[in-house]
Amino acid sequence: MSAETTVTKTSNWNVPNALTTLRIVMVPFFGYALLQDGGDSIGWRITAFVLFALAMITDKIDGDLARKYNLVTDFGKIADPIADKAITGMAFIGLSIVGSQSGESWFVAGGEIWWWVTIVVLVREWSVTLLRLSIMKDVVIPAAQLGKIKTTAQGVALALLSLPLVADGNAWGTTGELLFYVAQAVLAVAVVLTVWSGYEFFRDAVRQKRAHTA
Repeated sequence: MSAETTVTKTSNWNVPNALTTLRIVMVPFFGYALLQDGGDSIGWRITAFVLFALAMITDKIDGDLARKYNLVTDFGKIADPIADKAITGMAFIGLSIVGSQSGESWFVAGGEIWWWVTIVVLVREWSVTLLRLSIMKDVVIPAAQLGKIKTTAQGVALALLSLPLVADGNAWGTTGELLFYVAQAVLAVAVVLTVWSGYEFFRDAVRQKRAHTA
């Protein structure tokens, strides 16, 4: 007599996946708010900040809920990193557009974030995400501590820069300017961590892939 083990598959219809979907839906609204009036509208910039902050909070909540209540699904594994990269990608692109300088080379000109910074970060983020999704059936690479610190630094910098710190002719004065430079310093740290953690991910992926096929 053989014993059969019944495996119950977690439904995709759960709170963590709903929060992930909400983050994806929020992306165009965040972009719209950020880019209104060329990024000079104080009200719209505050709205953009609120939407970005909510997206970051729901990212934390859905991950905690999925792990605590065993609600991890294939949909969540795919949609969650896409949602994260979509909202942060929109922030990088939008902040490179607002206040852009004219008459400069495209890779130098930028608004509150230089275009070359945005390109470097987005290439790293999407290449890591696509590689993770392509090998997830064979190799599971857990998020490293450095990657978590990178994500936090990115979130703090982008959230601050979403505020109208130097918008509308520097309407927030010295305080806004000081916070702007603090945000830029945090962003610089985030960029370094982004590049280095990307290198570590590709290194670990190659090692595990070789071990899996050996």
